[in-house]
Amino acid sequence: MDLGLQGKRAIVTGGSLGIGKAIARELAREGADVAIAARTKDQLEATARELATETGRRVIPLVADVTSKAQVDAMVAQAARQLGGLHILVNSGSPPGGSATATGPIESVVDEDLLQDFNVKYVGALRCARAAIPYMKEQKWGRIINISGTNARNAGNLSGGARNTSLVHMTKTLAVQLGRFGITVHCIHPGTTRTERTPRLLGARAKELGVTPEEAERRDFAEDSPRGNAICRMVDAAEIAYVTAFLASDKAWAVTGELVVATGGAGRSVYY
Repeated sequence: MDLGLQGKRAIVTGGSLGIGKAIARELAREGADVAIAARTKDQLEATARELATETGRRVIPLVADVTSKAQVDAMVAQAARQLGGLHILVNSGSPPGGSATATGPIESVVDEDLLQDFNVKYVGALRCARAAIPYMKEQKWGRIINISGTNARNAGNLSGGARNTSLVHMTKTLAVQLGRFGITVHCIHPGTTRTERTPRLLGARAKELGVTPEEAERRDFAEDSPRGNAICRMVDAAEIAYVTAFLASDKAWAVTGELVVATGGAGRSVYY
């Protein structure tokens, strides 16, 4: 399927590693030129070189901290200038789970760390969207995709639940505000997803259980998976990227302001 992304220009925050990197790769494979933003210059530059070589598209590394309005505004302006415009923004710029001191029992939550988690994921996404929207309005076409997470649906993680739920609300609010300008806004809830750090985590889990990493993965995901023990596995970051690329395309015109849960079907809850 031709998604019609040839020649589009995109920004992916958190694009140096993990889900963000996978999304940047897939957008570039579909023909988009991409600016990837994160805080660590060396990793950003290495990822940009890797993806540019692999895809043949322009991949530009831009160092920015999404907690700084000045840095976000400068990053978006530089991306639009170097790429020659801006059509797609993917907000993936936060570490999974949140700070350890903002996710436990309420008695142990550190206020400053909770606020910092919220500042990175929710307000960071808001800053990026606010900076990108004028470019999208000018061309009457745009896509904003917020990468959230299933902590929004699971009680227990105060930081993860609060910031992820807030991203869903912002998604719908922006979709209502921006639809008349040809801009759609989407949210994706990944669950536990395979990224570069997964082998290390699975290795530690396997050692704890006294089994192989493959068996540890099967055990941890079988109970919650509708697909049975034989093919049970976590979702790969590339599979989140496929969903993102579709939502960024004209093929997804019928959808805006909605949430896509990309967990491989984990969970039993019904939402309507």
